[in-house]
Amino acid sequence: MLKNFIRRVSTSATPKSQGTAVVFMNMGGPSTVPETRDFLFRLFSDGDLIPLGPFQNSIAKFITWRRTPMIEKYYKTIGGGSPIRKWSEFQAAKACERLDKISPETAPHHPYVAFRYANPLTKETLQKMLADGITRAVAFSQYPQFSYSTTASSINDLYRLSKIHDPEGQINWSIIDRWPQHPCLVKTFANHITDALQKFPENVRDEVVIQFSAHSLPMDIINRGDSYPAEVAATVYAVMQKLNFSNPYRLTWQSQVGPKPWLGAQTEKTCERITNNESVPGVVIVPIAFTSDHIETLHELDIELKEAIDHPDKVVRCESLNGDPIFLEGLADLVKDHLESGKLYSKQLPLDYKLGSVSAKNVFKHPDEFFGDRSHKKA
Repeated sequence: MLKNFIRRVSTSATPKSQGTAVVFMNMGGPSTVPETRDFLFRLFSDGDLIPLGPFQNSIAKFITWRRTPMIEKYYKTIGGGSPIRKWSEFQAAKACERLDKISPETAPHHPYVAFRYANPLTKETLQKMLADGITRAVAFSQYPQFSYSTTASSINDLYRLSKIHDPEGQINWSIIDRWPQHPCLVKTFANHITDALQKFPENVRDEVVIQFSAHSLPMDIINRGDSYPAEVAATVYAVMQKLNFSNPYRLTWQSQVGPKPWLGAQTEKTCERITNNESVPGVVIVPIAFTSDHIETLHELDIELKEAIDHPDKVVRCESLNGDPIFLEGLADLVKDHLESGKLYSKQLPLDYKLGSVSAKNVFKHPDEFFGDRSHKKA
């Protein structure tokens, strides 16, 4: 199946038309402080992520105006910008290097990064791929756990832009739209938690609480039947299974914005309650829904959380996945498995779109409308 698919989509327009592009898709973050305003405006303008109704654009401008000075200060505090682009480009490049060795039939593999709200934006990446003569691409969501507001927002953006810039379907796409229990994810988190636990005295180590933290979502998104809470919980359970349930643990949620109800319990409040208990020797905070460091780890967890609680000395933050060799190897293995499977998307994705695309505009009704061989389809 794979060989037939590769043969069907291959052309010889340019050297890069042979092989496979691997596109790491994520929210992104401003690499420099001056990029913050544009990043925030794009984020709050996205009705797939934060639905604000018919006045989305105006409300987004107001929120951006209010929040930009504060967020700029945060980025200055963590080194002058988000490192997520650096890590994403590094991870994509390393994955493709390994793929060339373990999957020669789909080589050469070409790494790209496409961010939803920051440079390199999806539009820029898509235009570069078209100029490079790419004809076969895997969209690789760097949100391991699917949500319509995150993964699907990136998919929707790619779909809308492809209709404009690639109406003839030069690029044939498939997607890795979720991977909440992939061995590379589970094993790397388990290893990093074990390393963090070593920072506590051996005689109390097994009483340290492992507190997993993931980005929260508004309850109106969750109540549509969004996959995200279940898939995050699946990752947590798989990691604890890998650790043989060595410690007590909880899953909590961070980064709530605005007055609407959001998914809880909140990371900060829960951590405060745990650390205020004299019988608890410490807490390991694990950013379970992120594949690299960015503002939610480097500022929200490392600085804000510790400033907000009475016993910050009890808290150790688990290292993010970043450039861990086991993780990087696993990313390549994941793509290889996807290519060999011949599947264009997961079995869950059609249902995600049935339940999630309530207010989304200009999106497909079924993934078949976009993924796979589109040469015979009308844009």
